[in-house]
Order: sequence, then structure tokens, then C-alpha cells
Amino acid sequence: MQVLAALCFLVLAHLPPLRGEVVGSFQDVPDCLDFFYEGWVPEWGAANPNAARLCQRLNNRYHFATLYDTSNRIAIYSAYLFQTKDNKSTENEWCIEPQLVNMSWEKDMKDEKDLKGDKDKVNVYFGERQALDEDYLKSKYDRGHLNPKQHQSGDSRQATFTLTNVVPQNRNLNNGNWSKYETDLQINLTRCWKAYVLVGAIPSNNTWIGMNNTKRVNVPKYIWNAYCCLGKKSQPLHSGGAIAPNTDPTRVKRHTLSELKLLLGQYTNSPVEELFHNNCEA
Repeated sequence: MQVLAALCFLVLAHLPPLRGEVVGSFQDVPDCLDFFYEGWVPEWGAANPNAARLCQRLNNRYHFATLYDTSNRIAIYSAYLFQTKDNKSTENEWCIEPQLVNMSWEKDMKDEKDLKGDKDKVNVYFGERQALDEDYLKSKYDRGHLNPKQHQSGDSRQATFTLTNVVPQNRNLNNGNWSKYETDLQINLTRCWKAYVLVGAIPSNNTWIGMNNTKRVNVPKYIWNAYCCLGKKSQPLHSGGAIAPNTDPTRVKRHTLSELKLLLGQYTNSPVEELFHNNCEA
């Protein structure tokens, strides 16, 4: 029995650590690192002490990655692989990240109502480190997807409906020029063999969705996008990006990656390193 116990200990000691959806580093989870071109994780937002790294997981599979600001309660960016193979319907039920409440909880994103129905989670407040559906319900802002459902297929479409993948977005921007940009980008990226996309937000200084005289969810000042398009031999073909003030009315201005990096640096007063490996250049 002692020999068997010792053998079990040795086996367990050499197994890789079990990791949930909230991870210490994207590099720790190979399946999550797949959403970054050549495994290159941008430094953008990494120095934020309130940043949480989420490997967005649904039905026991990873679908994209999000760097999430638990203080502003908005996504800093979501990183994903572009895919549009079907128009599978979605339930449009909004999920939250259980492990932002308690690291011992479920790895998969969960509908907030389902979590509240768990007898072990009664009287637990879920919104300390993330936005909840109630934050958006009476606000004047849309739940603006960073990784949009129309850029995904299968279960990945449903996985975009997590509040850790959205920011408060001006309704006319979300349903107008930003939606048009997402559609144009979708047409553009269907010509790529593979395409990597980053979509992020720049927080405002003092615009919030509030509740009970408490600042709950920061309303971003800008929404931005960057993409890297690859050919069949995994060689970069073209790249670009866009940025828009989160206001009404507004224009979505398209830029090269170099131009976009300069703008992001100017708007945040901090230097921006490469968003994609080798700036998505051959």
C-alpha cells in the first residue's frame, strides 16, 4: 500500500497543473495561445495590475482569449481567429465568468441565472470583479461585442455572448458605422486562409455606468480593431485596423497597423509594442 501511494504521488506530482478559464498567463495554455498569431501576445494592457487573462471556454472547449480589466469591468481586448462557416442561431443569453468570482468554480462561462440557481452560490455577489447584466439593462449603452458573433461559427458564436467580451458602446455606433465596419471586415477576411483579429477598448477618464451611486462599468472613449491576414503557406498577405470614438455620431477611421499603434500610444500616453508577431509582415 505504501509503495502504491508513493507511485501515485510521483505520477500526480509530474502531471501538468489543472488550469481553469482564468489563467496567470496566456502562454500557460497552448489552446488559448492559438488565438494569437505565432503565439505572440501583445504587451498592450499587460502592465495593468487589475488585468485578468481569460481563456474563453464553453462546452469544454476554448473559443477565444480576453484580457479583462476587473477594475473598469470591461474587456481590454479580445483575441480570436476569424471563422464564418455557418449562421448558427444563438440564444443571446448573457454569461459571466465564474472564476472571476471564485477560482474554484466552473471553468466554462455560465449564464448568471444558472449560477444564482445553484444552492451553493446563494447570496454570493457575482459583480465585484466583472460587469453583470443588470448594469446594462437600464443604461443607455449597448453591450458592444469585441469578438462579434458574425466572425465566428458553431459554439464559438454562442461563446461571444459573455459580458467579459463586451463594453458599453454607443448604440448608434454599435448598430451603425461599427457594424458596417465589422461586415466589411468579414468580407475582406473571407479571402484569407487564416486571419487573426484583436478588438479592444480604451477606457474613458470619468464616464461610467453607475448603480446606487457607485461607479460600476467604465464607458470606453474609443473602440479599436486590428487584423492580420495569412495565405495558404501561413505567410502574411495584408493587415490593418480601425479606431472610432465611442460617441454619436462618429466615423470609423481605418489605419495601417503602424498608424494604429501610434494612435493607441497617443490616446493612452504609453508606448505600444507590436500587436502581432513581426507586425504581421513577411
